[in-house]
Amino acid sequence: MTSLRVEMACLLLFLCMVVPSLATVYTVGDTSGWTTGVDYSTWTKGNTFKVGDSLVFNYPTSHTVDEVSSSDYSTCTVGNAIKTDNSGATTVALKTAGTHYFICGVIGHCGNGMKLAVKVESGSSTAPSTTTTTTNVPDSSSSWSPSPFVAFVTTWVALFVMVIS
Repeated sequence: MTSLRVEMACLLLFLCMVVPSLATVYTVGDTSGWTTGVDYSTWTKGNTFKVGDSLVFNYPTSHTVDEVSSSDYSTCTVGNAIKTDNSGATTVALKTAGTHYFICGVIGHCGNGMKLAVKVESGSSTAPSTTTTTTNVPDSSSSWSPSPFVAFVTTWVALFVMVIS
């Protein structure tokens, strides 16, 4: 009986460690961040975005991250954001498939290239992860998710409780 309990605990541990690693965290613009003078269309071509992945925007608070409609993205129309944040560190969880559009809401910045269109596919991510500390944009297409460290600690606590009981 103890052997079965240990096997089940090991299986639980394995599953808890694998599931958080399936999502990829993409830092928008890599080391350049979210700023003018970066070609975001080239940046997206090197990445495959999947439902469950996250976009991390790092920027000075003189910029914003605005999620906008396709037409507002195409015309760089500011003031109609679906969601907006200006904290300097924004994480957007990609919860739905389709194209998501982001611009800087500061007048003139979008026209100078500070815009991003991300096509999100269904399924799990297989690309390598990058990590940063960020805050979330509150909206229906983004959500908070625990860091891999929190998932790891929770898994070990659960394993410990199962083994001693």
